Amino acid sequence: MLRITDTVFIADWELSESFTRSQGPGGQNVNKVETAVELRFEAERSPHLSPSVKARLKRLAGRRWTLDGAIVLRAEETRSQIRNRELARERLVEMIREALIPPKRRIATKPTYGSTLRRLKAKTVRGDVKSARGKVEPEE
Repeated sequence: MLRITDTVFIADWELSESFTRSQGPGGQNVNKVETAVELRFEAERSPHLSPSVKARLKRLAGRRWTLDGAIVLRAEETRSQIRNRELARERLVEMIREALIPPKRRIATKPTYGSTLRRLKAKTVRGDVKSARGKVEPEE
């Protein structure tokens, strides 16, 4: 079980891990040890997350959100499989914690009296400039 907050947690059946060989240099061990971790979290089927949290999580996950509603995280920074597992789980926890915070509602405000007057004055000046353009009448 993976604890996100005091009230939110993820059951073990929602997580699955697979291990592959890491990319990049690694010396003699590079072709033998499977240290990279691919963590898969079944977000869409999770009973512990509300629909609004799932929607925010989908937006946060971006490309990591699969068509069947799972989040796939890959960690291959270190040469230790255990540390890579911890890194992938930490990333998932941070992502879910970020999705748990509801966005602040925007409070509509009225423009100040002064800003309204400045806007109208600027419109008048611009209109005068435009009306001054046009055909020039020949003088007699």
